[in-house]
Amino acid sequence: MLNLKPLRQQLRAQRRALSVQQQKLHSQSAAKQLTRSALFLRSRRIAFYLSADGEIDLTPILNCAHRMGKACYLPVIHKGSQFTLWFCKYQPGDRLMPNQFGISEPDLHKHPPIKPWGLDLILMPLVGFDAECNRLGMGGGYYDRTLSFLHRRKHWRSPHLIGVAHDCQKVEKLLVQSWDVPLQGVVTESAFYR
Repeated sequence: MLNLKPLRQQLRAQRRALSVQQQKLHSQSAAKQLTRSALFLRSRRIAFYLSADGEIDLTPILNCAHRMGKACYLPVIHKGSQFTLWFCKYQPGDRLMPNQFGISEPDLHKHPPIKPWGLDLILMPLVGFDAECNRLGMGGGYYDRTLSFLHRRKHWRSPHLIGVAHDCQKVEKLLVQSWDVPLQGVVTESAFYR
């Protein structure tokens, strides 16, 4: 088994080293890249994530989606189901609660979850990616377990999976594991890789 811990640490350090101004500019540029795409424009139900640890801030994209009348969702860790993710509806200003990792998420009791195949688009955080849109996550496997049903599909229509990252998180090549769910693209501040 390949030890990816040093690579994860290096890439996380690189994105944390970006200044507040760089973070803001990258988030705005990534928002422009994505919100002008046909995929975003035709998607009605979109899952977002709340940024942490230097990740691209999706607030500009979420606010745009909300203004356009799209249904916005956030992931919630479902402990009783092999640590998979559920997705609960969210509107800017809704009350959030911290999970066991300190990440804010909607209250599962107040916002009924939607199954992932009910979403049109899932914007996914990542630690690293390559030009073929292979994703290196945090190592917990939450998204891979949640989206494992896509491995059984012959014709994959939705949800569309797009990673969001800084350019500095791009690596030459990632080793793909059998459980990795492939992305259809990665958006950065300068490009939309497909």
